[in-house]
Amino acid sequence: MPSKMRVGLGQFNEITDEILTFIKQMGADDFLMNTPKLPGTAYWKYEDLANLKEKADKAELRLMALENVPISFYDKIMLGLDGREDQLQNMIRTVRNMGRANIPILGYHWMPSGVWRTPKMATLRGGAQSTRFTQADHDNEPPTHGRIYTHDEMWSNYCWYLERILPVAEESNVRLALHPDDPPTANTLGGIARICSSFDDFKRNMSVFDSPHHGLDFCMGCWSEMGGNNSVLEAIEYFQSIKRIFYIHFRDVVGSVDNFHETFIDCGQVDTFEVVKLLHRLDFKGFMITDHVPKIEGDTAWGHRGRAHCIGFMQALIQAVEKLNK
Repeated sequence: MPSKMRVGLGQFNEITDEILTFIKQMGADDFLMNTPKLPGTAYWKYEDLANLKEKADKAELRLMALENVPISFYDKIMLGLDGREDQLQNMIRTVRNMGRANIPILGYHWMPSGVWRTPKMATLRGGAQSTRFTQADHDNEPPTHGRIYTHDEMWSNYCWYLERILPVAEESNVRLALHPDDPPTANTLGGIARICSSFDDFKRNMSVFDSPHHGLDFCMGCWSEMGGNNSVLEAIEYFQSIKRIFYIHFRDVVGSVDNFHETFIDCGQVDTFEVVKLLHRLDFKGFMITDHVPKIEGDTAWGHRGRAHCIGFMQALIQAVEKLNK
Protein backbone atom coordinates (compact mmCIF):
# COMPACT_ATOMS: atom_id res chain seq x y z
CA MET A 1 0.00 0.00 0.00
CA PRO A 2 1.20 3.57 -0.67
CA SER A 3 2.78 5.41 2.26
CA LYS A 4 1.47 8.91 1.49
CA MET A 5 -1.70 10.94 1.11
CA ARG A 6 -3.06 10.77 -2.42
CA VAL A 7 -5.99 11.51 -4.72
CA GLY A 8 -8.44 8.87 -5.90
CA LEU A 9 -11.71 8.71 -7.80
CA GLY A 10 -15.10 7.27 -7.04
CA GLN A 11 -18.86 7.68 -7.16
CA PHE A 12 -19.53 5.32 -10.06
CA ASN A 13 -21.17 1.89 -9.93
CA GLU A 14 -19.76 0.03 -12.92
CA ILE A 15 -16.20 -0.60 -14.13
CA THR A 16 -15.77 0.18 -17.82
CA ASP A 17 -12.65 0.52 -19.96
CA GLU A 18 -13.44 4.24 -20.29
CA ILE A 19 -13.60 4.86 -16.53
CA LEU A 20 -10.40 2.89 -15.90
CA THR A 21 -8.60 4.91 -18.59
CA PHE A 22 -9.89 8.18 -17.16
CA ILE A 23 -8.71 7.29 -13.65
CA LYS A 24 -5.26 6.42 -14.96
CA GLN A 25 -5.05 9.58 -17.06
CA MET A 26 -5.98 11.70 -14.02
CA GLY A 27 -3.02 10.23 -12.12
CA ALA A 28 -5.32 8.70 -9.51
CA ASP A 29 -4.28 5.11 -8.95
CA ASP A 30 -6.88 4.48 -6.23
CA PHE A 31 -10.62 4.28 -6.71
CA LEU A 32 -13.76 3.21 -4.96
CA MET A 33 -17.17 2.22 -6.26
CA ASN A 34 -20.45 3.51 -4.86
CA THR A 35 -23.22 0.91 -4.59
CA PRO A 36 -21.76 -1.19 -7.40
CA LYS A 37 -24.18 -2.83 -9.79
CA LEU A 38 -23.78 -6.51 -8.97
CA PRO A 39 -26.17 -9.42 -9.51
CA GLY A 40 -26.84 -10.23 -5.83
CA THR A 41 -30.22 -9.08 -4.49
CA ALA A 42 -29.42 -9.67 -0.81
CA TYR A 43 -25.62 -9.88 -0.58
CA TRP A 44 -22.53 -9.64 -2.79
CA LYS A 45 -21.06 -12.90 -4.02
CA TYR A 46 -17.34 -13.62 -3.95
CA GLU A 47 -17.11 -14.31 -7.70
CA ASP A 48 -18.58 -10.90 -8.56
CA LEU A 49 -16.30 -9.08 -6.12
CA ALA A 50 -13.25 -10.97 -7.34
CA ASN A 51 -14.15 -9.93 -10.89
CA LEU A 52 -14.12 -6.25 -9.89
CA LYS A 53 -10.75 -6.68 -8.19
CA GLU A 54 -9.33 -8.49 -11.22
CA LYS A 55 -10.40 -5.67 -13.56
CA ALA A 56 -8.71 -3.11 -11.30
CA ASP A 57 -5.54 -5.18 -11.04
CA LYS A 58 -5.30 -5.63 -14.81
CA ALA A 59 -5.56 -1.85 -15.23
CA GLU A 60 -2.80 -1.42 -12.61
CA LEU A 61 -5.20 0.43 -10.34
CA ARG A 62 -6.17 -0.18 -6.72
CA LEU A 63 -9.81 -0.90 -5.84
CA MET A 64 -9.69 0.45 -2.30
CA ALA A 65 -13.32 0.46 -1.20
CA LEU A 66 -16.91 -0.37 -1.97
CA GLU A 67 -19.04 2.42 -0.62
CA ASN A 68 -22.59 1.51 0.40
CA VAL A 69 -24.44 -1.71 -0.15
CA PRO A 70 -28.00 -1.17 -1.42
CA ILE A 71 -30.21 0.10 1.41
CA SER A 72 -32.43 -2.94 0.85
CA PHE A 73 -29.54 -5.13 2.06
CA TYR A 74 -29.84 -3.76 5.62
CA ASP A 75 -32.89 -1.52 6.00
CA LYS A 76 -34.51 -3.93 8.45
CA ILE A 77 -31.29 -3.87 10.49
CA MET A 78 -31.29 -0.06 10.63
CA LEU A 79 -34.95 0.05 11.64
CA GLY A 80 -34.96 -2.97 13.95
CA LEU A 81 -37.62 -4.80 11.96
CA ASP A 82 -38.51 -8.46 11.58
CA GLY A 83 -36.11 -9.99 9.10
CA ARG A 84 -33.02 -8.24 10.42
CA GLU A 85 -31.43 -11.56 11.41
CA ASP A 86 -31.58 -12.75 7.81
CA GLN A 87 -30.14 -9.44 6.62
CA LEU A 88 -27.36 -9.73 9.19
CA GLN A 89 -26.34 -13.14 7.87
CA ASN A 90 -26.24 -11.74 4.35
CA MET A 91 -24.15 -8.75 5.45
CA ILE A 92 -21.75 -11.19 7.12
CA ARG A 93 -21.49 -13.03 3.79
CA THR A 94 -20.80 -9.75 1.99
CA VAL A 95 -18.04 -8.70 4.40
CA ARG A 96 -16.39 -12.13 4.31
CA ASN A 97 -16.53 -12.19 0.53
CA MET A 98 -14.95 -8.73 0.35
CA GLY A 99 -12.12 -9.92 2.59
CA ARG A 100 -11.61 -13.00 0.48
CA ALA A 101 -11.47 -10.81 -2.66
CA ASN A 102 -8.94 -8.46 -0.98
CA ILE A 103 -11.13 -5.35 -1.16
CA PRO A 104 -10.06 -3.59 2.04
CA ILE A 105 -12.81 -1.05 2.94
CA LEU A 106 -16.61 -1.13 3.11
CA GLY A 107 -18.15 2.32 3.41
CA TYR A 108 -21.51 2.49 5.16
CA HIS A 109 -24.09 4.94 6.49
CA TRP A 110 -27.04 4.86 8.90
CA MET A 111 -29.71 6.58 6.78
CA PRO A 112 -32.58 4.24 5.89
CA SER A 113 -34.25 7.07 3.96
CA GLY A 114 -31.03 8.10 2.21
CA VAL A 115 -29.49 11.49 1.44
CA TRP A 116 -31.85 14.48 1.50
CA ARG A 117 -31.72 17.48 -0.80
CA THR A 118 -34.21 20.23 -1.70
CA PRO A 119 -35.29 19.79 -5.35
CA LYS A 120 -34.43 23.23 -6.76
CA MET A 121 -30.72 23.46 -7.63
CA ALA A 122 -28.43 26.33 -6.61
CA THR A 123 -26.78 28.45 -9.33
CA LEU A 124 -23.01 28.95 -9.10
CA ARG A 125 -20.48 30.91 -11.17
CA GLY A 126 -21.08 30.91 -14.89
CA GLY A 127 -24.44 29.20 -14.46
CA ALA A 128 -23.10 25.94 -13.04
CA GLN A 129 -25.54 24.16 -10.75
CA SER A 130 -25.22 22.28 -7.49
CA THR A 131 -27.45 20.58 -4.95
CA ARG A 132 -28.89 22.45 -1.98
CA PHE A 133 -30.84 21.78 1.22
CA THR A 134 -33.23 24.00 3.15
CA GLN A 135 -34.61 22.43 6.33
CA ALA A 136 -37.76 24.57 6.32
CA ASP A 137 -38.83 22.97 3.04
CA HIS A 138 -38.86 19.53 4.70
CA ASP A 139 -40.34 20.22 8.14
CA ASN A 140 -43.73 18.78 7.22
CA GLU A 141 -42.57 15.73 5.29
CA PRO A 142 -44.54 12.58 6.20
CA PRO A 143 -42.70 9.59 7.70
CA THR A 144 -40.80 7.67 5.03
CA HIS A 145 -41.17 4.36 6.86
CA GLY A 146 -44.63 4.54 8.36
CA ARG A 147 -43.89 6.00 11.78
CA ILE A 148 -41.45 8.01 13.91
CA TYR A 149 -38.15 6.33 14.81
CA THR A 150 -36.51 7.90 17.86
CA HIS A 151 -32.86 8.62 18.50
CA ASP A 152 -32.74 5.89 21.16
CA GLU A 153 -34.22 3.35 18.75
CA MET A 154 -31.79 4.18 15.97
CA TRP A 155 -28.84 4.04 18.37
CA SER A 156 -29.99 0.70 19.80
CA ASN A 157 -30.30 -0.74 16.27
CA TYR A 158 -26.84 0.59 15.40
CA CYS A 159 -25.31 -1.08 18.45
CA TRP A 160 -27.09 -4.36 17.66
CA TYR A 161 -25.53 -4.35 14.20
CA LEU A 162 -22.00 -3.20 15.07
CA GLU A 163 -21.73 -5.69 17.93
CA ARG A 164 -22.28 -8.44 15.38
CA ILE A 165 -20.69 -7.17 12.15
CA LEU A 166 -17.49 -5.56 13.50
CA PRO A 167 -15.97 -8.86 14.73
CA VAL A 168 -16.61 -10.32 11.27
CA ALA A 169 -14.90 -7.32 9.66
CA GLU A 170 -11.91 -7.79 11.97
CA GLU A 171 -11.66 -11.49 11.13
CA SER A 172 -11.98 -10.73 7.41
CA ASN A 173 -9.54 -7.78 7.47
CA VAL A 174 -12.17 -5.43 6.07
CA ARG A 175 -12.36 -1.92 7.51
CA LEU A 176 -15.79 -0.35 8.05
CA ALA A 177 -15.91 3.39 7.18
CA LEU A 178 -18.88 5.37 8.54
CA HIS A 179 -20.25 8.31 6.52
CA PRO A 180 -22.08 11.16 8.30
CA ASP A 181 -25.80 11.66 7.96
CA ASP A 182 -26.36 13.88 4.94
CA PRO A 183 -27.47 16.44 5.84
CA PRO A 184 -26.17 16.05 9.41
CA THR A 185 -29.14 17.71 11.05
CA ALA A 186 -30.30 17.19 14.63
CA ASN A 187 -33.88 17.20 13.30
CA THR A 188 -35.65 14.08 12.17
CA LEU A 189 -36.04 13.75 8.41
CA GLY A 190 -38.95 11.69 7.21
CA GLY A 191 -39.59 10.73 10.81
CA ILE A 192 -36.20 9.05 11.32
CA ALA A 193 -33.75 10.38 13.90
CA ARG A 194 -30.16 10.98 12.82
CA ILE A 195 -27.39 9.49 14.98
CA CYS A 196 -24.30 10.42 12.91
CA SER A 197 -24.70 14.19 12.78
CA SER A 198 -22.29 15.79 15.26
CA PHE A 199 -18.80 15.60 16.71
CA ASP A 200 -20.25 14.02 19.88
CA ASP A 201 -22.12 11.43 17.80
CA PHE A 202 -18.92 10.34 16.11
CA LYS A 203 -16.89 10.32 19.30
CA ARG A 204 -19.47 7.96 20.75
CA ASN A 205 -19.68 5.79 17.63
CA MET A 206 -15.91 5.39 17.49
CA SER A 207 -15.37 4.96 21.24
CA VAL A 208 -18.14 2.41 21.82
CA PHE A 209 -16.92 0.44 18.80
CA ASP A 210 -13.22 1.07 19.17
CA SER A 211 -11.27 -0.97 16.64
CA PRO A 212 -8.62 -0.37 13.98
CA HIS A 213 -11.21 -1.83 11.62
CA HIS A 214 -13.83 0.82 12.42
CA GLY A 215 -13.34 4.38 11.25
CA LEU A 216 -14.59 7.21 9.10
CA ASP A 217 -15.40 7.94 5.54
CA PHE A 218 -14.64 11.58 6.36
CA CYS A 219 -17.04 13.63 4.25
CA MET A 220 -15.57 17.13 4.42
CA GLY A 221 -18.79 18.59 3.01
CA CYS A 222 -20.92 17.14 5.78
CA TRP A 223 -18.47 18.31 8.45
CA SER A 224 -18.52 21.75 6.83
CA GLU A 225 -22.32 21.69 7.07
CA MET A 226 -21.99 20.92 10.79
CA GLY A 227 -19.98 24.06 11.54
CA GLY A 228 -17.79 25.33 8.74
CA ASN A 229 -14.00 25.46 8.71
CA ASN A 230 -13.48 24.98 12.44
CA SER A 231 -15.72 21.91 12.48
CA VAL A 232 -13.65 20.29 9.74
CA LEU A 233 -10.27 21.06 11.29
CA GLU A 234 -11.28 20.02 14.81
CA ALA A 235 -12.71 16.73 13.57
CA ILE A 236 -9.60 15.93 11.53
CA GLU A 237 -7.36 16.79 14.48
CA TYR A 238 -9.25 14.43 16.78
CA PHE A 239 -10.06 11.48 14.53
CA GLN A 240 -6.82 11.39 12.55
CA SER A 241 -4.87 11.59 15.80
CA ILE A 242 -6.44 8.24 16.70
CA LYS A 243 -6.09 6.96 13.10
CA ARG A 244 -9.78 6.63 12.42
CA ILE A 245 -9.97 8.49 9.09
CA PHE A 246 -9.83 5.83 6.39
CA TYR A 247 -10.57 8.03 3.36
CA ILE A 248 -11.99 11.46 2.57
CA HIS A 249 -14.77 12.93 0.45
CA PHE A 250 -13.12 16.20 -0.55
CA ARG A 251 -16.06 18.54 -1.18
CA ASP A 252 -17.42 21.71 0.40
CA VAL A 253 -20.55 23.82 0.84
CA VAL A 254 -21.65 27.36 1.58
CA GLY A 255 -24.01 27.75 4.54
CA SER A 256 -24.98 25.73 7.59
CA VAL A 257 -26.75 22.42 8.04
CA ASP A 258 -30.25 23.94 7.89
CA ASN A 259 -29.58 25.98 4.74
CA PHE A 260 -26.64 25.22 2.44
CA HIS A 261 -25.64 24.53 -1.12
CA GLU A 262 -22.70 22.60 -2.52
CA THR A 263 -20.09 24.48 -4.55
CA PHE A 264 -16.83 24.29 -6.47
CA ILE A 265 -13.98 23.10 -4.26
CA ASP A 266 -12.23 26.50 -4.56
CA CYS A 267 -15.34 28.46 -3.51
CA GLY A 268 -16.36 26.83 -0.21
CA GLN A 269 -16.08 27.90 3.40
CA VAL A 270 -13.27 25.47 4.34
CA ASP A 271 -9.62 26.48 4.08
CA THR A 272 -8.62 23.45 2.03
CA PHE A 273 -4.92 24.32 2.14
CA GLU A 274 -5.03 24.20 5.95
CA VAL A 275 -6.90 20.89 5.74
CA VAL A 276 -4.17 19.28 3.65
CA LYS A 277 -1.45 20.79 5.85
CA LEU A 278 -3.13 19.30 8.91
CA LEU A 279 -3.56 15.90 7.26
CA HIS A 280 0.13 15.93 6.34
CA ARG A 281 1.14 16.86 9.88
CA LEU A 282 -0.99 14.05 11.28
CA ASP A 283 0.53 11.55 8.84
CA PHE A 284 -2.65 10.74 6.92
CA LYS A 285 -1.76 8.04 4.40
CA GLY A 286 -5.18 7.43 2.91
CA PHE A 287 -6.82 8.66 -0.25
CA MET A 288 -9.23 11.49 -1.06
CA ILE A 289 -11.95 11.38 -3.71
CA THR A 290 -13.83 14.17 -5.44
CA ASP A 291 -17.33 13.13 -4.29
CA HIS A 292 -20.12 15.43 -5.56
CA VAL A 293 -19.15 18.09 -8.10
CA PRO A 294 -21.21 20.92 -9.66
CA LYS A 295 -22.96 20.37 -12.98
CA ILE A 296 -20.98 22.37 -15.54
CA GLU A 297 -21.33 23.17 -19.23
CA GLY A 298 -20.85 20.26 -21.61
CA ASP A 299 -20.18 17.69 -18.89
CA THR A 300 -21.29 14.07 -18.69
CA ALA A 301 -23.89 12.81 -16.25
CA TRP A 302 -21.09 11.48 -14.02
CA GLY A 303 -19.19 14.77 -14.21
CA HIS A 304 -15.86 14.09 -15.94
CA ARG A 305 -15.08 17.80 -16.36
CA GLY A 306 -16.12 18.75 -12.85
CA ARG A 307 -14.13 15.91 -11.36
CA ALA A 308 -11.04 16.74 -13.43
CA HIS A 309 -11.16 20.30 -12.05
CA CYS A 310 -11.41 19.02 -8.47
CA ILE A 311 -8.70 16.38 -8.95
CA GLY A 312 -6.24 18.96 -10.26
CA PHE A 313 -7.02 21.24 -7.32
CA MET A 314 -6.47 18.43 -4.81
CA GLN A 315 -3.25 17.28 -6.44
CA ALA A 316 -1.89 20.84 -6.40
CA LEU A 317 -2.72 21.19 -2.70
CA ILE A 318 -0.88 17.98 -1.86
CA GLN A 319 2.17 18.91 -3.92
CA ALA A 320 2.31 22.39 -2.38
CA VAL A 321 2.16 20.99 1.15
CA GLU A 322 4.78 18.36 0.39
CA LYS A 323 7.15 21.04 -0.94
CA LEU A 324 6.60 23.14 2.18
CA ASN A 325 7.67 20.21 4.31
CA LYS A 326 10.80 19.16 2.44
